[in-house]
Amino acid sequence: MKIKNIRASVHTTSIEVPLLRERVTGYGREEQKEFVFCEVETDDGLTGVAVTGHFLARSVVAALEHHFLPVVRDMDPREVEAVHQRVWRSLNPRTMTGVVSSALSLLDIALWDIAGKHAGRSVASLLGGARTQVPTYATFGFPQYDRDQLAEAAKLQLDLGFRALKLVVGVDKGGWREDAARVRVVREAVGDDIDIMIDANYLFTPTDAKMLCRAIEDCDLTWFEEPLHQNDARAMADLRAHTRIPLAAGQMEGHRWRLRELIEHQAIDILQPNACYCGGFTEARKAAHLAQIYNLPVAHGGGWPLFSLHTLAGLMNGWILEWHLGMGQVGERLFPDSPRPKDGHITVPDRPGLGLTVDRDVLQDTLLPAA
Repeated sequence: MKIKNIRASVHTTSIEVPLLRERVTGYGREEQKEFVFCEVETDDGLTGVAVTGHFLARSVVAALEHHFLPVVRDMDPREVEAVHQRVWRSLNPRTMTGVVSSALSLLDIALWDIAGKHAGRSVASLLGGARTQVPTYATFGFPQYDRDQLAEAAKLQLDLGFRALKLVVGVDKGGWREDAARVRVVREAVGDDIDIMIDANYLFTPTDAKMLCRAIEDCDLTWFEEPLHQNDARAMADLRAHTRIPLAAGQMEGHRWRLRELIEHQAIDILQPNACYCGGFTEARKAAHLAQIYNLPVAHGGGWPLFSLHTLAGLMNGWILEWHLGMGQVGERLFPDSPRPKDGHITVPDRPGLGLTVDRDVLQDTLLPAA
């Protein structure tokens, strides 16, 4: 079996956010309007699929079709270490991130999908098969909500069976004080038995992050995700030493060396490698093994849950999966047979590979024209 072709394309869509009248363009934050769909084809007719996010989407497509394909054409798609080795040597000998990491993530995820289909096993099973079901949390707390809507939206997710919730901080005009008030509103709305996470998406200075932590330490948060600019490991280690709130990070890091930096600086309590950004399942597995050596759990952030589901289910220290309301909707539209959370958990499909069937009509409807 040999790799014969890589096809990639840029897409966009809109989503429905509970309690907001208008559909939201894109799938979450203001800049998240595009995503990349990739399909890898083999000489015996098997294909694998993958999705990644909005970062320089058209450049990712160009990288796959014009640079990656000539490098990996005619390689065995099951020999992922060999593929990574050739990609690193030919296209990324200086270990850069960004476009090359996103492109490698797409290629690698599609190759694992092919390997699973060929073997008749799920990707989660190929990764180790630690479990077939994982807990989920809902990323529901969009910045468009006012405080009252935020509380109501949290209760809606509890009615759907979620027992863990995440809201965005770091974007409100009121600064960390408004964030603190919003966290308290959610805690009061859902009670003491629900896990609450917050995510700053790299947007705080160390001082503001410390102020927010000090203001909400009594709210019993499960974690504070990516609090600081640039995921500065040194500054995050300092923040971690000054708060009881566990810190989580890593979802957008492009390879294992950046993830290692977070661990070695003792900057985090939870590692979050995301296969859609870090270099695929092959790289996420290495990061998870590294975390396991340090007795750290691996949780999911950064969206695209239908893929990271397999990471968390496959590996021993996999923990909880983000069900991002925006990216969850995109996945449900693209893959109508995809699994959905139920009673706060999601089950790995009992079909080979990723277990996803592409709706070609949706793929065409969401396609953006070539630039």
